[in-house]
Amino acid sequence: MIDDEPLACELIKGYVERTSGLTLSGVYESAADAVKTVMSEEIDLVFLDINMPLLNGIEFAQVIPKRTRIVYVTAYDSYALDGFRANALDYLLKPVSYAEFLNAAGKAMEWFSMRESYEIGKERPSPGEGTLTIRADHRLVQIKTDAILYIEVRKDRLIFYRNTGETLSAVMSMRDIEELLPPSRFMRVHRSFIVNLRNVEVVERNRIVFGNIYIPISDSKREEFMRRVGASGQKGERNS
Repeated sequence: MIDDEPLACELIKGYVERTSGLTLSGVYESAADAVKTVMSEEIDLVFLDINMPLLNGIEFAQVIPKRTRIVYVTAYDSYALDGFRANALDYLLKPVSYAEFLNAAGKAMEWFSMRESYEIGKERPSPGEGTLTIRADHRLVQIKTDAILYIEVRKDRLIFYRNTGETLSAVMSMRDIEELLPPSRFMRVHRSFIVNLRNVEVVERNRIVFGNIYIPISDSKREEFMRRVGASGQKGERNS
């Protein structure tokens, strides 16, 4: 726990100590003081304030190892978007109730369980050609990568849209899924979207069209996307 307010530290410390599955590694009143510990030890989860001197919570998230995940605990809702951009698992507003804390802790445990499943899966042969195993809705689900149209990030979750019209929701980040998808077939075209290039049929200006759904293409990604779509033998761009 990192917070420059001692009372806030004591509250979260008490919550951690009474919650099964969590072990308290330390309490700090300065993010700058906590950096050395987080960098040198295998800290999985940090409950962290944002508005702190010397090093604020957003800056702290940018310098710690990627494997360490964050739950922000702050009095300011105006930082929520920046928090989720920093791959936060959750964002709690003070004063935090134990029920809210438990919900955030549950998300964290689900995420680490999912990551462990991935790491085990990487050590084993693939269960089938072109398949992906994700933890969705508290269960492990195998989906065919060819069936994925696109993937959207929503706060701490990814939504998988399939060509059957079905969707799956998983607690994970864009970085996590990008490590698992075959890069020759999938591309991140926007900070919130990854598309399956094999399933792209219509491009309208700076948008990919899936039926009545429009996926934006970032200006920085447009040239690469058009080159890769052309190389894939897709139908190309429709102007209107």
